[in-house]
Amino acid sequence: MKTGLVLEGGASRASFTNGVIDVLIKEGIKANYVIGTSAGIGNGISYVSGQYRRNYIIGRDFVHDKRYMGKRYLLKKGNKSYYNIDFVFNQIPNIYCPFDYDAFDAFDGEVYACATNMNTGKAEYLPVTSQDKAWNTLLASCALPLFFKPVYIKGEMYMDGGVADSIPYAKALRDGCEKLIVVLTRERDYEKSKTDIFAGAAAVTYRNYPLFAHKLKHRNEIYNAQRERLFRLEKEGKVFIIAPKNTKNFKRTESDPEKLKQLYCQGCRCTRAVLPELKKYLEK
Repeated sequence: MKTGLVLEGGASRASFTNGVIDVLIKEGIKANYVIGTSAGIGNGISYVSGQYRRNYIIGRDFVHDKRYMGKRYLLKKGNKSYYNIDFVFNQIPNIYCPFDYDAFDAFDGEVYACATNMNTGKAEYLPVTSQDKAWNTLLASCALPLFFKPVYIKGEMYMDGGVADSIPYAKALRDGCEKLIVVLTRERDYEKSKTDIFAGAAAVTYRNYPLFAHKLKHRNEIYNAQRERLFRLEKEGKVFIIAPKNTKNFKRTESDPEKLKQLYCQGCRCTRAVLPELKKYLEK
Protein backbone atom coordinates (compact mmCIF):
# COMPACT_ATOMS: atom_id res chain seq x y z
CA MET A 1 0.00 0.00 0.00
CA LYS A 2 1.24 3.47 -0.88
CA THR A 3 1.06 5.71 2.17
CA GLY A 4 1.83 9.39 1.78
CA LEU A 5 2.99 12.07 4.19
CA VAL A 6 2.23 15.62 3.03
CA LEU A 7 3.92 18.53 4.81
CA GLU A 8 2.83 22.16 4.56
CA GLY A 9 5.48 24.88 4.71
CA GLY A 10 5.40 27.90 6.99
CA ALA A 11 9.05 28.67 7.85
CA SER A 12 9.47 28.56 11.65
CA ARG A 13 5.88 27.35 12.10
CA ALA A 14 7.16 24.01 10.86
CA SER A 15 8.32 23.50 14.45
CA PHE A 16 4.81 22.05 14.87
CA THR A 17 5.57 19.61 12.06
CA ASN A 18 8.77 18.57 13.83
CA GLY A 19 6.73 17.43 16.83
CA VAL A 20 4.39 15.46 14.56
CA ILE A 21 7.32 13.85 12.74
CA ASP A 22 8.99 12.74 15.97
CA VAL A 23 5.84 11.03 17.24
CA LEU A 24 5.43 9.26 13.89
CA ILE A 25 9.04 8.07 14.03
CA LYS A 26 8.71 6.90 17.64
CA GLU A 27 5.46 5.09 16.90
CA GLY A 28 6.91 3.40 13.84
CA ILE A 29 4.34 4.96 11.51
CA LYS A 30 5.99 4.80 8.11
CA ALA A 31 5.03 6.49 4.88
CA ASN A 32 6.68 5.39 1.64
CA TYR A 33 5.86 8.63 -0.15
CA VAL A 34 6.89 12.00 1.35
CA ILE A 35 6.14 15.33 -0.25
CA GLY A 36 6.25 18.83 1.12
CA THR A 37 6.64 22.50 0.48
CA SER A 38 9.30 24.84 1.83
CA ALA A 39 10.13 24.19 5.51
CA GLY A 40 7.76 21.22 5.41
CA ILE A 41 10.03 19.14 3.21
CA GLY A 42 13.12 20.89 4.58
CA ASN A 43 12.31 19.28 7.93
CA GLY A 44 10.64 16.25 6.39
CA ILE A 45 13.92 14.77 5.24
CA SER A 46 14.70 13.97 8.89
CA TYR A 47 11.56 11.80 8.90
CA VAL A 48 12.85 10.02 5.80
CA SER A 49 16.24 9.39 7.47
CA GLY A 50 14.51 8.38 10.71
CA GLN A 51 16.43 10.88 12.83
CA TYR A 52 14.30 11.33 15.94
CA ARG A 53 14.55 14.84 17.50
CA ARG A 54 17.10 16.07 14.93
CA ASN A 55 14.84 18.94 13.90
CA TYR A 56 14.11 19.76 17.54
CA ILE A 57 17.85 20.04 18.24
CA ILE A 58 18.31 22.37 15.25
CA GLY A 59 15.47 24.56 16.55
CA ARG A 60 16.86 24.57 20.07
CA ASP A 61 20.52 25.10 19.28
CA PHE A 62 20.81 26.87 15.93
CA VAL A 63 17.75 28.84 14.77
CA HIS A 64 18.48 31.63 17.29
CA ASP A 65 22.17 31.61 16.34
CA LYS A 66 23.24 34.83 14.57
CA ARG A 67 24.72 32.64 11.85
CA TYR A 68 21.27 31.24 10.94
CA MET A 69 19.29 34.23 9.65
CA GLY A 70 19.02 38.00 9.75
CA LYS A 71 18.85 41.13 7.59
CA ARG A 72 22.62 41.21 7.30
CA TYR A 73 22.50 38.18 5.01
CA LEU A 74 20.25 39.98 2.52
CA LEU A 75 23.19 42.27 1.82
CA LYS A 76 25.90 39.62 1.89
CA LYS A 77 27.50 39.10 -1.51
CA GLY A 78 26.72 35.66 -2.89
CA ASN A 79 23.96 35.06 -0.32
CA LYS A 80 21.34 37.78 -0.90
CA SER A 81 18.82 35.95 1.29
CA TYR A 82 17.43 36.50 4.78
CA TYR A 83 18.75 33.07 5.75
CA ASN A 84 22.46 32.26 5.75
CA ILE A 85 22.40 29.66 2.97
CA ASP A 86 25.79 28.08 3.67
CA PHE A 87 25.11 27.73 7.38
CA VAL A 88 21.57 26.34 7.03
CA PHE A 89 22.03 24.06 4.02
CA ASN A 90 25.67 23.06 4.39
CA GLN A 91 27.22 23.54 7.81
CA ILE A 92 24.28 22.32 9.91
CA PRO A 93 23.62 19.07 7.98
CA ASN A 94 27.28 18.30 7.33
CA ILE A 95 29.03 19.53 10.48
CA TYR A 96 26.94 20.58 13.47
CA CYS A 97 23.88 18.32 13.31
CA PRO A 98 24.85 15.60 10.80
CA PHE A 99 22.23 14.33 8.41
CA ASP A 100 22.20 10.54 7.93
CA TYR A 101 22.69 10.30 4.17
CA ASP A 102 22.96 6.50 4.27
CA ALA A 103 19.60 6.11 5.99
CA PHE A 104 18.07 8.57 3.54
CA ASP A 105 19.43 6.57 0.59
CA ALA A 106 18.03 3.37 2.11
CA PHE A 107 14.50 4.83 2.19
CA ASP A 108 12.25 2.57 0.14
CA GLY A 109 9.98 5.22 -1.30
CA GLU A 110 9.69 8.58 -3.03
CA VAL A 111 10.57 12.05 -1.75
CA TYR A 112 9.53 15.30 -3.46
CA ALA A 113 9.95 19.03 -2.84
CA CYS A 114 7.37 21.37 -4.31
CA ALA A 115 8.78 24.53 -5.93
CA THR A 116 7.19 27.19 -8.14
CA ASN A 117 8.61 27.77 -11.63
CA MET A 118 8.93 31.56 -11.98
CA ASN A 119 8.40 31.53 -15.74
CA THR A 120 5.27 29.38 -15.80
CA GLY A 121 3.87 30.18 -12.35
CA LYS A 122 3.19 26.46 -11.95
CA ALA A 123 4.16 24.07 -9.18
CA GLU A 124 6.82 21.51 -10.00
CA TYR A 125 7.62 18.51 -7.84
CA LEU A 126 11.36 17.94 -7.73
CA PRO A 127 12.76 14.60 -6.56
CA VAL A 128 14.89 15.01 -3.43
CA THR A 129 18.05 12.90 -3.46
CA SER A 130 21.24 12.87 -1.43
CA GLN A 131 23.17 13.27 -4.69
CA ASP A 132 22.17 16.92 -4.47
CA LYS A 133 24.83 17.78 -1.91
CA ALA A 134 23.94 21.48 -1.95
CA TRP A 135 20.27 20.62 -1.31
CA ASN A 136 19.23 22.87 -4.21
CA THR A 137 15.80 21.24 -4.48
CA LEU A 138 15.09 22.05 -0.82
CA LEU A 139 16.48 25.55 -1.28
CA ALA A 140 14.22 26.12 -4.30
CA SER A 141 11.20 24.94 -2.35
CA CYS A 142 12.09 27.19 0.60
CA ALA A 143 12.98 30.31 -1.43
CA LEU A 144 10.33 32.62 0.00
CA PRO A 145 9.83 35.70 -2.20
CA LEU A 146 11.58 38.82 -0.85
CA PHE A 147 13.47 36.64 1.67
CA PHE A 148 15.51 34.58 -0.81
CA LYS A 149 16.99 35.02 -4.22
CA PRO A 150 15.64 32.73 -7.00
CA VAL A 151 17.22 29.29 -7.35
CA TYR A 152 18.37 27.94 -10.70
CA ILE A 153 18.00 24.23 -11.44
CA LYS A 154 18.71 22.86 -14.92
CA GLY A 155 18.21 26.25 -16.49
CA GLU A 156 14.87 26.94 -14.79
CA MET A 157 14.30 29.53 -12.08
CA TYR A 158 12.37 28.57 -8.96
CA MET A 159 11.05 30.05 -5.74
CA ASP A 160 8.84 28.99 -2.82
CA GLY A 161 6.54 26.09 -3.65
CA GLY A 162 3.89 27.66 -1.46
CA VAL A 163 3.18 30.28 -4.13
CA ALA A 164 1.58 27.63 -6.37
CA ASP A 165 0.93 24.66 -4.07
CA SER A 166 1.21 25.17 -0.32
CA ILE A 167 -0.13 21.72 0.60
CA PRO A 168 0.69 19.29 -2.23
CA TYR A 169 -1.85 16.59 -1.34
CA ALA A 170 -3.36 16.56 -4.85
CA LYS A 171 0.00 15.50 -6.30
CA ALA A 172 0.24 12.68 -3.74
CA LEU A 173 -3.25 11.44 -4.68
CA ARG A 174 -2.42 11.62 -8.40
CA ASP A 175 0.68 9.55 -7.71
CA GLY A 176 -1.46 6.78 -6.26
CA CYS A 177 -1.30 7.24 -2.49
CA GLU A 178 -4.10 5.21 -0.94
CA LYS A 179 -3.61 6.66 2.54
CA LEU A 180 -2.56 10.23 3.17
CA ILE A 181 -1.39 11.94 6.37
CA VAL A 182 -1.45 15.72 5.89
CA VAL A 183 0.34 17.97 8.38
CA LEU A 184 -0.76 21.61 8.43
CA THR A 185 1.02 24.52 10.10
CA ARG A 186 -2.05 26.73 10.48
CA GLU A 187 -5.15 26.20 12.61
CA ARG A 188 -8.19 24.56 11.06
CA ASP A 189 -10.16 27.81 11.14
CA TYR A 190 -7.36 29.87 9.62
CA GLU A 191 -8.14 31.86 6.47
CA LYS A 192 -5.50 33.75 4.52
CA SER A 193 -6.37 37.43 4.29
CA LYS A 194 -7.00 39.28 1.03
CA THR A 195 -4.91 42.15 2.40
CA ASP A 196 -1.65 40.22 2.48
CA ILE A 197 0.87 43.07 2.29
CA PHE A 198 3.75 40.62 1.86
CA ALA A 199 2.18 38.93 -1.20
CA GLY A 200 1.31 42.30 -2.73
CA ALA A 201 4.84 43.63 -2.34
CA ALA A 202 6.27 40.39 -3.76
CA ALA A 203 3.94 40.58 -6.78
CA VAL A 204 5.26 44.06 -7.58
CA THR A 205 8.87 42.97 -7.08
CA TYR A 206 8.51 40.04 -9.49
CA ARG A 207 6.30 41.80 -12.06
CA ASN A 208 8.72 40.81 -14.82
CA TYR A 209 7.48 37.25 -14.25
CA PRO A 210 3.75 37.89 -14.84
CA LEU A 211 2.51 34.31 -14.32
CA PHE A 212 4.42 34.07 -11.04
CA ALA A 213 3.25 37.55 -9.96
CA HIS A 214 -0.36 36.55 -10.77
CA LYS A 215 -0.08 33.59 -8.39
CA LEU A 216 1.29 35.88 -5.70
CA LYS A 217 -1.58 38.35 -6.13
CA HIS A 218 -4.15 35.58 -5.81
CA ARG A 219 -2.32 33.47 -3.26
CA ASN A 220 -4.99 33.91 -0.59
CA GLU A 221 -7.74 32.64 -2.92
CA ILE A 222 -5.65 29.69 -4.10
CA TYR A 223 -4.65 28.75 -0.56
CA ASN A 224 -8.12 29.05 0.96
CA ALA A 225 -9.70 27.03 -1.86
CA GLN A 226 -7.02 24.37 -1.48
CA ARG A 227 -7.74 24.00 2.22
CA GLU A 228 -11.49 23.84 1.56
CA ARG A 229 -10.99 20.91 -0.84
CA LEU A 230 -8.67 19.25 1.66
CA PHE A 231 -11.24 19.38 4.46
CA ARG A 232 -13.85 17.90 2.12
CA LEU A 233 -11.51 14.98 1.46
CA GLU A 234 -11.13 14.54 5.20
CA LYS A 235 -14.91 14.28 5.62
CA GLU A 236 -14.91 11.63 2.89
CA GLY A 237 -12.29 9.66 4.86
CA LYS A 238 -9.67 10.01 2.12
CA VAL A 239 -7.06 11.93 4.12
CA PHE A 240 -6.02 12.26 7.76
CA ILE A 241 -5.19 15.80 8.89
CA ILE A 242 -3.05 16.90 11.84
CA ALA A 243 -3.19 20.65 12.52
CA PRO A 244 -2.03 22.99 15.30
CA LYS A 245 -4.48 24.41 17.82
CA ASN A 246 -2.80 27.79 18.14
CA THR A 247 -0.02 29.59 16.25
CA LYS A 248 -0.89 33.13 17.31
CA ASN A 249 2.01 35.45 18.17
CA PHE A 250 4.35 33.09 16.35
CA LYS A 251 6.31 34.86 13.59
CA ARG A 252 7.20 33.31 10.25
CA THR A 253 10.86 33.91 11.13
CA GLU A 254 10.49 33.06 14.84
CA SER A 255 13.84 32.30 16.46
CA ASP A 256 13.01 32.26 20.19
CA PRO A 257 14.02 28.75 21.36
CA GLU A 258 11.26 28.69 23.98
CA LYS A 259 8.54 29.52 21.44
CA LEU A 260 9.94 26.96 18.99
CA LYS A 261 9.88 24.38 21.78
CA GLN A 262 6.29 25.23 22.66
CA LEU A 263 5.14 24.73 19.08
CA TYR A 264 7.16 21.51 18.80
CA CYS A 265 5.50 20.20 21.98
CA GLN A 266 2.11 21.20 20.60
CA GLY A 267 2.88 19.04 17.55
CA CYS A 268 3.74 16.12 19.80
CA ARG A 269 0.57 16.54 21.89
CA CYS A 270 -1.75 16.93 18.91
CA THR A 271 -0.34 13.81 17.27
CA ARG A 272 -0.48 11.67 20.40
CA ALA A 273 -4.09 12.77 20.94
CA VAL A 274 -5.15 11.39 17.55
CA LEU A 275 -2.91 8.32 17.44
CA PRO A 276 -5.76 5.80 17.94
CA GLU A 277 -7.75 7.40 15.11
CA LEU A 278 -4.65 7.63 12.89
CA LYS A 279 -3.74 3.98 13.35
CA LYS A 280 -7.33 2.97 12.68
CA TYR A 281 -7.34 5.04 9.48
CA LEU A 282 -4.08 3.47 8.29
CA GLU A 283 -5.25 -0.07 9.06
CA LYS A 284 -8.56 0.20 7.19
